[in-house]
Amino acid sequence: MSQIGKYIYCIIEEKYDRNFGTIGIGNRKDLVSTLNYDGISAVISNTPMSKYVINRENLTAHEMVIEQVMKDYTVLPVRFCTIASNLEEIRSLLRRRYPEFKRLFREMDNKIEMGLKVIWKDMDAIFGEISCSNKLIKKIKSNMAGPDANIMIDAKSKIEAGKQVQKALAEKKEDEGQMITRKFKRISVDIKENKIIGDAMLLNLACLIDRTHEKEFDNTVNDLAAEYENRLLFKYVGPIPPFNFVNIEVT
Repeated sequence: MSQIGKYIYCIIEEKYDRNFGTIGIGNRKDLVSTLNYDGISAVISNTPMSKYVINRENLTAHEMVIEQVMKDYTVLPVRFCTIASNLEEIRSLLRRRYPEFKRLFREMDNKIEMGLKVIWKDMDAIFGEISCSNKLIKKIKSNMAGPDANIMIDAKSKIEAGKQVQKALAEKKEDEGQMITRKFKRISVDIKENKIIGDAMLLNLACLIDRTHEKEFDNTVNDLAAEYENRLLFKYVGPIPPFNFVNIEVT
């Protein structure tokens, strides 16, 4: 039988014992509860002392516990698959990093994260705009179509045209993306620009906002979606815990 340890999900401000039900990671129906130290608590459950595979199922289980706790508390998320060997190890963590956690609670008080992805709807139209507005790309394409073009020149021209299109696409993303990002900076405490995937994705933002601005955030998304109805698709999730702004590592 493998040794049983303590999985740590997040840190909260709580001086009394709490339990959040049998929702622990690993489909074992482990009880999620708290371990307290001087007004702050680690949210924990029993778990085997073995690493969890980083996959959608396990990440979702980890995040769902934190989201459940967030309904009642400001949470400081702990990195996925953080496992202590015993309760004393967790008490030592809370004691040793107490000032840091108290500072983070002040910074994250009443804060939530909203995730936003912005995607171009019609990439043919976007590439058409690039081709029409970029003089160098127009010249390369003109040479490719000219009567003196041969196979060697044509191949080189295609490569160069491809490079110029990607460069122009990146610049277009930067220009249009910053215009939209500015709208959300006005109502956000902080914004993280996460990795964008593929040609069509324009923005992948994590916005840290005060809970009191949640409706304003919704309205901003809806207004932009209406303004750019034929051009942009807005997808957003939240409120969620501040995963992009606090990710406690236990070393």
